[in-house]
Amino acid sequence: MSTLANRYASPEMKAIWSTESRYRAERQLWLTILRFQAKNGVNVPPSAIADYERMIDSIDLVSIDKRERALRHDIKARIDEFNSLAGHELIHLGMTSRDLTETIEAHQILTSLTLIRDRAIALLVALARKADQYKEIAMVARTHNVPAQVTTLGKRFASIAEELLFAVERIEGLIARYPMRGIRGPVGTGQDMRDLIGDAATGLEAVIAEQFGFKNVLGSSGQIYPRSIDFDVVTSLSQLGAAPSNFATLIRLMSGLGLVSEGFVSGQVGSSAMPHKMNARSCERINGLNVVLRGFVSMIGEISGEQWNEGDVSDSVVRRVAISDAFFAIDGIIETTLTVLNEMVIFPAMIEKELRDELPYLSTTRILMAAVKAGAGRESAHNAIKECATKSIIERREGKETSLLELLANDQRIPLSHAELTTLLTTPEIGDAASHVERVVMKISEISKRHPQAAGYRPGQIR
Repeated sequence: MSTLANRYASPEMKAIWSTESRYRAERQLWLTILRFQAKNGVNVPPSAIADYERMIDSIDLVSIDKRERALRHDIKARIDEFNSLAGHELIHLGMTSRDLTETIEAHQILTSLTLIRDRAIALLVALARKADQYKEIAMVARTHNVPAQVTTLGKRFASIAEELLFAVERIEGLIARYPMRGIRGPVGTGQDMRDLIGDAATGLEAVIAEQFGFKNVLGSSGQIYPRSIDFDVVTSLSQLGAAPSNFATLIRLMSGLGLVSEGFVSGQVGSSAMPHKMNARSCERINGLNVVLRGFVSMIGEISGEQWNEGDVSDSVVRRVAISDAFFAIDGIIETTLTVLNEMVIFPAMIEKELRDELPYLSTTRILMAAVKAGAGRESAHNAIKECATKSIIERREGKETSLLELLANDQRIPLSHAELTTLLTTPEIGDAASHVERVVMKISEISKRHPQAAGYRPGQIR
């Protein structure tokens, strides 16, 4: 498997995309079709089916690889291997390679989408828990990474959660509509299977769809299905990765100010050179994996809309790399984000200190509204506050103590006394932040009730 799989993905995701799992699923598909053919006029002795069934788990990767090197055809190598084990030549009747690979790949994709949806719901629940816990903890909000107004820590979690919720809803819709290509033969007409079993061929796809979990089957395709469907899958995963990546960036910025830590377990080393360092390394990993994931969007985008006639194999190497690794990347993103949420530490004293230091400047819009209510012109008051705030900030950076409130109280354009200005700063106002959190938490509660098996997931230990 790839570095993404070996280093970042969960055991469950790796199992879906393992070579052994794929080859076992292919053999199950061959047997499903063979049983159907036996019921519809093809001479297949029951003992032959039993012989194949006994060998379904006998997967010798070395032997299969040796056959492929000789044949230079991966599917023919796997056909010959299974036939040799069973002692018959009855599988793959009326099929082409794409009938096999595209059915099994679609099954892997659908299974992976379901796993990722459940993991993402667990992440939503974890974010909702943090949002509710800290929904009234006031803190400095920043725009352009500069102190702006007051928000709450809980609202920050809720904003990330709502972005993720939107992406999860897209994944849910994709799962509901995701199609199986069908058994269509070399050019998509299904003629070979019809030659073999006649009109009964029309019922084969429904049997396969039921066994492999598909609710939809494409009505018409060539040898390959449209790669824009793959693009839908990978862009959905990329959208899903955006919220965790924004979360990771937020934690990295907050960690730099000493407001939070992503967690630092006993024995952990932050730097081989600087013993004091406690880097946000897991959040850095999340951001890095998101860059990798966006790269797969570009790769799959290149093969969308590039189909030659009924199909060719020029896209095989791209899909073989990009699709599985896109799932490994998003799996690693979610696993790591869950770990950070479970292990992170909040430092309320540092949050309070920053808030008190910046509160006069965070309150300038409140002061502006109060001045207007007291009779000042909006633009005149805005200019006065800007001039006083700029003077205070610059002098503070130069090491001087200049009170913004005193500057404002002494400015003729601001019709507010020092006492009135001080009152505006007594209690930091958080607007509707708490109610925003409550609305998002309610939405997450609804989706978690639809998928109760997903909500309690806990990640394994990450490196």
